[in-house]
Amino acid sequence: MPSEIPAAGAALGAVFRHIDAEKDDFLRRVMDYVRHPSISAQNVGITEVARLLVGMLREIGLEAETLPTDGHPIVLGRWQKKPGAPTVLLYGHYDVQPPDPLEAWLSPPFEPTIRDGRIYARGIGDNKGQHFAQLLAIESHLKVHGELPCNVIFLLEGEEEVGSPHIADFVAAHRDRLKADFVVTADGPIHESGTPTMTYGVRGIASFELRVKHASRDVHSGNFGGVVPNPIWTLVQLLATMKDASGEITIDGLHDAIVPPTELELAAAARLPLDLDATKAKLGLTRLDLPPGRPYYDRLMFHPTLTINGLHGGYGGPGMKTVLPCEAFAKCDIRLVEAMTVEDVLGKVEAHVRRYAPEVEFVPFGGMLPSRVPMASPYGALIRSAIELAQGRSPLEYPSMGGSLPDYVFTKILGVPAFVVPYANADEANHAPNENMKIDCFHNGIRTGAALLDRVGAIRG
Repeated sequence: MPSEIPAAGAALGAVFRHIDAEKDDFLRRVMDYVRHPSISAQNVGITEVARLLVGMLREIGLEAETLPTDGHPIVLGRWQKKPGAPTVLLYGHYDVQPPDPLEAWLSPPFEPTIRDGRIYARGIGDNKGQHFAQLLAIESHLKVHGELPCNVIFLLEGEEEVGSPHIADFVAAHRDRLKADFVVTADGPIHESGTPTMTYGVRGIASFELRVKHASRDVHSGNFGGVVPNPIWTLVQLLATMKDASGEITIDGLHDAIVPPTELELAAAARLPLDLDATKAKLGLTRLDLPPGRPYYDRLMFHPTLTINGLHGGYGGPGMKTVLPCEAFAKCDIRLVEAMTVEDVLGKVEAHVRRYAPEVEFVPFGGMLPSRVPMASPYGALIRSAIELAQGRSPLEYPSMGGSLPDYVFTKILGVPAFVVPYANADEANHAPNENMKIDCFHNGIRTGAALLDRVGAIRG
């Protein structure tokens, strides 16, 4: 990428004025959009919303279509009328989480409601409000100038909330149609202070289940205790061989592939604001997880985790039941950092299980690769400039986020840098009842998307 990027001029100023003038209409339109359910886990409204999106993209001047996968369709839009100009790919997802429990919502999840400067609706923060802001940024440039400053590909997935099981195959199959200089995802929350953020990477994830059955049925803990092996103890003892008392993961070879953070990344993590006492108080904690002494953000960005999501077996009802259960299972996940792979990690977990507890069944569930872009990437400076132009302040820069997004399909399959630039407020309550997005955040998102296009178009060779 050429490094010379001229200062913003009158063209972007005109787009900003248009965005400000259309604030009320943009708000009405995003509320109309999130009225349409698109719950991927239940296959509710997916086809209808994909069709709705194609119509909206075409109406603002993009070529648009739905493309099939082995699951839900992907919506692909494009404006590529500037030969030789750079191309940015904007990723988002139009599927949402189920709204349950419905009784916890203060207003119906698919009847968007404004309260105290926020829009409340399922999907408004994750991710419909955020990618709709990108769409309105594109529309604003086209309305004001009749063209975009750069080429744009708009990719909207319908399965992100169920783990993006088919996007890798889709990207690989359509590699030629998705050629771009870099990728930006508008998803997730900004910092709780309201400061904008940008992220250079994400952790991956590998999930699995451990199952064990000893006797053919539950038995009396007095009549058979000490005779019949207890499957819960079998799992507890196995799990204790996977992580030691100091908090270190002890699965042989698990750390071999890890690319350690650079000095630049360590310094960026150390600069991030943190009130640790307040964070612990908010979560009701007296201490952080082991090992002690590890910096807070280093834990979330540069180290894998082993989490027992659930350990199940035996009696859990009121009072006592002196039963010795016949079977038990544990569900677990491992968060992956660069350059761990799902296949390698699950293989090493399976080998560990066979070594320490061969009677336990190992059931792999797959996962998602991590992704990380060097913080020295010139596209990082471009994105930072766009945020500063749109919002008047510099973003916090995260080398990685703790969670997982399918950025690897861009960095590892397309081979281009991929960044996350969230627009939603920190307390958006995504995946929970009363999901919301501050109206100011939505408006800032449109401005940021517009500034991003301007900055990409301003690149000079």
